[in-house]
Amino acid sequence: MTRVAHCACGQLQIRCSGEPTKVSLCHCLDCQRRTGSPFGIAAFFGAGSTEVSGSSHSYRRDSDSGFPVTFHFCGTCGSTVFWYPSRRPAAVAVAVGCFADPLFPAPSQAVYGEHRHGWVVTPA
Repeated sequence: MTRVAHCACGQLQIRCSGEPTKVSLCHCLDCQRRTGSPFGIAAFFGAGSTEVSGSSHSYRRDSDSGFPVTFHFCGTCGSTVFWYPSRRPAAVAVAVGCFADPLFPAPSQAVYGEHRHGWVVTPA
């Protein structure tokens, strides 16, 4: 299986082969700020099974766990498409919304629940 995630304008793309190793729903405050929503959802793939096309700008910040994360976003439309977590150097995380696929696998975990908005109901 191959899936393609891309930014709003389509200029920045990442092609991902195989199934994600993990899909995670994150309630951390930084994901809330990055997405403009009360959570972010990332699909993790082995970096070797992905191929990036287009150009990106990057932004590096420390995560809540203290490990740096480098985000890649489109310089034209501003969409964050993927990021590299230094805690998992062989992985790339892809914003699930950038796949625009309602059949994409559901999250298998939720993290940073202490920051979850009270009205957000997460899957069991």
